[in-house]
Order: sequence, then structure tokens, then C-alpha cells
Amino acid sequence: MTELENCMESLITIFHRYADEDGDGKTLSKKELSKLIETELPAFLKCQKNPKVVDDIRKDLDQNGDSKVDFEEFLSLVVGLSIACEKCFVLHEQKKGKK
Repeated sequence: MTELENCMESLITIFHRYADEDGDGKTLSKKELSKLIETELPAFLKCQKNPKVVDDIRKDLDQNGDSKVDFEEFLSLVVGLSIACEKCFVLHEQKKGKK
């Protein structure tokens, strides 16, 4: 598989690893999402000043209001964080004078 295909497989695997904890396997409960963020995104959490950031993220992601986060809703988190990280990367590269 290509590097991108491996990344996609990793996203799917990570989502289902946490979604399977309560036997559902298709959605992340509040507890499962919290554990995923705390375990898989510790650097992101460390930078946050709001102690309720995980609850805020869950509410924002839960677009259908079922109190759970499905894979499509989870991808919104990944995409949003990836966009923010890419912007930081570009700024860093510009400061280095490479752009």
C-alpha cells in the first residue's frame, strides 16, 4: 500500500478500535471519544487552555444530535486538525525562508 493508503487504513483502524470498546463498533460514545482524544492526540490536549475541550469537540462533532460520533463525524475532527497543522507547517516554512 502507499503511504496515503496506510494513513487511511490507520484512521479506520483507530476509529474502530475505540468504537468497539462498548460493543457497538459503529460509533464513539462520549467515553470512547474522550479516551481516543486523550490517547491519540495528547499533544493537542496539552496545548488547550479550556478544560472542557473534549466535551466541546464532542458536541461540535455530533452533527445529528444522537450523542455519539460516527466515522464521518470523526473525520471532521481529523480534517479540522489537519488543516490547522498544515497552516502552522506553511507558516514555519515561510519563516525558514523556504517558500
